[in-house]
Amino acid sequence: MFHYISGTVAAMDHNLAVIDANGVGYALNTTSTSQADLKVGESGKLYTYNVIREDCFDLYGFSTLGEKRCFELLISVSGVGPKAALAILSSSTPEGLAMSILAEDEKTIMVAQGVGKKIAQRVILELKDKMGKNAPAFAGGGVKLPAGAVPGGSNRVMDATAALAVLGYSQGEIALALRDIDIEAHQVEQIIKLALKNMGPIM
Repeated sequence: MFHYISGTVAAMDHNLAVIDANGVGYALNTTSTSQADLKVGESGKLYTYNVIREDCFDLYGFSTLGEKRCFELLISVSGVGPKAALAILSSSTPEGLAMSILAEDEKTIMVAQGVGKKIAQRVILELKDKMGKNAPAFAGGGVKLPAGAVPGGSNRVMDATAALAVLGYSQGEIALALRDIDIEAHQVEQIIKLALKNMGPIM
């Protein structure tokens, strides 16, 4: 199956990018965030997620692996399909979404077109629950977050770690990604963004 598609950006429309790879035009459903990284007539690369059913073969493309993983987590939430997941990621970055989930900020998630209160609450409930079950354990014990964990707290490492756990990353991946970041020089959301850039490819 496709892992990524690289070539010349032939065209773009609302939540759609067409990449010409060796003479074949691949139409990929994508987010406005990923589209901002592309320019018609120039080379582009999108990591892909494939939806294959009897009646369709749809490609979804993302400019970063972090955004792709976030999309996969969103569609794992009951009632959230690919269109809703794209809408949510078009209105928020992966790091911003993780912060919204930690802060239980349903209003920010509801900014996405077609996403109502029930869906926003379900995203928060199910993904925060996954985070709680998979939160990394460090020396001295497991990381436990208060019910109303809010971004920008005194422990930036814990906040960033929790947010990355929301996005589905493991203890080892998070530790490696945070290792070379100057925590004191950045706000939590910036730390998460830098950590996502440090993550190795998902094969």
